[in-house]
Amino acid sequence: MNIGDWIRKWSELSPQKIAVIDDGHEFTYRELNQRCNQVANFLLQKGISKGDRVGVLLYNCHEYIEIYFALAKVGGILVPLNWRMAPLELSHILNDCGATSLFFDEDFLDTALYIRDNVEEVKDYISLGQEDIRWAENYQKIQTYPSTEPTGFKEPDSEDPHIILYTSGTTGFPKGAVLSYRKTFFNALNANIFYRLTPLDIFLVSRPLFHSGGLLVDSTPALYKGATVIYKRRFSPQEYLETIEKYNVSIIETSATFLNFMLKECDLSRYNLRLLKSCYTGGERISTTMLKEYHNIGIPLSQIFGMTETSIVTWLSTDDAVRKIGSVGKPVLHGEVKVMSRDMQQVNPGEIGEIMVKGPILMSGYWNKPEVTREVMSNGWFYTGDLATMDDEGFIYIVDRQRDMFISGGENVYPAEVERLLLTNPQILDVAVYGVPDEKWGEVGKASIILQDNTGMSAPEVMEFLHGKIGKFKIPKYVEFVDKLPRTATGKIQKYLLV
Repeated sequence: MNIGDWIRKWSELSPQKIAVIDDGHEFTYRELNQRCNQVANFLLQKGISKGDRVGVLLYNCHEYIEIYFALAKVGGILVPLNWRMAPLELSHILNDCGATSLFFDEDFLDTALYIRDNVEEVKDYISLGQEDIRWAENYQKIQTYPSTEPTGFKEPDSEDPHIILYTSGTTGFPKGAVLSYRKTFFNALNANIFYRLTPLDIFLVSRPLFHSGGLLVDSTPALYKGATVIYKRRFSPQEYLETIEKYNVSIIETSATFLNFMLKECDLSRYNLRLLKSCYTGGERISTTMLKEYHNIGIPLSQIFGMTETSIVTWLSTDDAVRKIGSVGKPVLHGEVKVMSRDMQQVNPGEIGEIMVKGPILMSGYWNKPEVTREVMSNGWFYTGDLATMDDEGFIYIVDRQRDMFISGGENVYPAEVERLLLTNPQILDVAVYGVPDEKWGEVGKASIILQDNTGMSAPEVMEFLHGKIGKFKIPKYVEFVDKLPRTATGKIQKYLLV
């Protein structure tokens, strides 16, 4: 079944059921399917067909979901764009994947203008907003297109690309994880199991839809099941809790940073959260202290573990949330997940190994980067780079990241990307960027810099140099100037000695 058909099927089975609530506006499954069809027919009229890439630069909204399922219906490939990135980074992504169209929010007009001047292949621009833009079509006009099911196109196969989700890498350049239709389907099946989803559930989505979490871990499984999803551009902790109470939300999955904000800024006892049956977090380190605080107020917060290339690979059931606190749980049903030694043997309980993943939940590879794909995939196994132990019951505990990546406020930060830019500054001789603990954001960046001889440079000047070149969340919060950096005999910087 085409993933776009999920919405069509539910529009026939439960036409009046609320599918999406976007900032208070409700859309039934019938309405959502009709709107998806209008977008699909618009895409076909624009010449978008199987395999064509379409960029989306939007906040969380119902239009995002309409584009998502419309592209699935006609076989186009969705390229979600992180609006926290700098225009230069987004242009690199669109050039790399060869996107021909871009949907953007009017708030990102300046970014869209930059892209228009720097990405030749993007020919069609579609703007969400009230104002008409001379060189872009207005999304509202799409509602004039037929709401009937699209016809006359070649449907995608299960192994065809469904999404290209870009993730920054250790080389310093974003790389696109190619996610097939089959992968999306099996990830939805896995999530349905650990969320215990039913059509009666109401899922509050706070993670951005340009992330695997918001789109594939939260929204897609809920809509596959015929449940209701709730969106808003941004939630404050208070608004988040008020929304749970107002709509009787039954499932939440959000970042540890946001959960920490709620504890610090809100009195959770004032809100009726009793209908919450599943509360999950993942993607960054979370302290057992915070987990216990949620357990003490009656919210069985559990952890999940995954990444862009795999979506969720382990989950801790609500039933085990307290007993196995600190664990990321057991492997999902659809997919093989093991903690392996370097010689590809499963480690014994208590021993440290690398988490390896195999099966239908894996990406197909990185877009146009076969050599990079081979570095992380071998004989069907994906090397996550995350070190973990497993207890005698099969529960997995994350120990550390084998790679240098750190997570700041739920966003992945790859030091190599920041280092590469800093080294273009003629005043900087050498640099090491790494994550350090932060009470507010979980982790933030710190840069240890060696300056050229007789060169004066201040920490604010370092930050100003990076401003506009990369997303603000990637800019180090701390800068120190050093005479030398610790290195191994082969010349690699020993960052653990700097933390």
